[in-house]
Amino acid sequence: MSSFITRVVRFHKAGEASVLKIEALPVAEPSEHELRFKVEAIGLNRAEVMFRKGAYLEMPQFPSRLGYEAAGVVDAVGKSVTHFKVGDRVSSIPAFSMGQYGVYAEHVVLPAKAVAKCPESFSAQQSASIWMPYITAYGALIEIGQLKKGQRVLITAASSSVGVAAIQIAKSQGAIVIATTRGKNKKPFLLEQGADYVIQTDSEDIVTTMADITQEKGAELIFDPIGGPILSQLAEASSKGGCIVEYGALDSEPTPYPLFTALAKGLIIQGYTLFEITQNKDRLENAKKFLLPLFDTKKLIPVIDKVFAFNDIQQAHEYMETNQQRGKIVIRVQGDNN
Repeated sequence: MSSFITRVVRFHKAGEASVLKIEALPVAEPSEHELRFKVEAIGLNRAEVMFRKGAYLEMPQFPSRLGYEAAGVVDAVGKSVTHFKVGDRVSSIPAFSMGQYGVYAEHVVLPAKAVAKCPESFSAQQSASIWMPYITAYGALIEIGQLKKGQRVLITAASSSVGVAAIQIAKSQGAIVIATTRGKNKKPFLLEQGADYVIQTDSEDIVTTMADITQEKGAELIFDPIGGPILSQLAEASSKGGCIVEYGALDSEPTPYPLFTALAKGLIIQGYTLFEITQNKDRLENAKKFLLPLFDTKKLIPVIDKVFAFNDIQQAHEYMETNQQRGKIVIRVQGDNN
């Protein structure tokens, strides 16, 4: 039974940012294993742009909601939900169908298993900016890559929220971080985030520069969301026995498999998404146990690039597609001014 009306972002066809519409819809009471919270902030992700265009792992069923990350205050809980109560500050974890539960809204109902309490010292805007990027980076660097102190890590497209999270996690483990960016304007930012070296891919060759930086040893671990022809260069920039984790496909060009380089170096090239973790109870708990103490001690701090009003959701998506952001793009919904 519906309890009241709230505003929700939906789209009725795939396309550019202009397809996003704010609509008034009834909010249902949470079912037995769900909770509802009043949204204060929404964190944007590249996945939502791809979903809006019909080019994501999940295809939209119209009319479709969208959005993975939001933070706010619980205002209702299902009868079997015992670890949350009304008044708790919470944020969403991407462990649900975006089309069904998408969090671009003033109030959202989610499965309780897809919600976590906000780190005490984080604002709603910060709390809406943590789980997608930091779990993504954690899974690749810690679970798959088994990152160790002193190892060399190459992080491509490093100025994104996931790239920044990866830099911070890698440095927290004592790794040597090499970050890439297409322009010189983002180099100071990446160095501020902890990168030891920055490669400007519009003017520097990855393979040659990596050889210079690492004294031709290469990177033991590479974290890449781009794919496409760059994979061959990344294989050349890898160390013997190195691991390349591909977590995206930003380049629409085909991705040739670098077979001979992989054979010669004994490379591991692995595809990965954070849903491997968020949809597995034990792995998700391990991720939380790793990340929460680092949030609490401020060793991991989300970087917020720009904040938009809820009514400006189209402009926020358009801004993301300019690739100018350094960190997270956030939507201010209500209540949170930090």
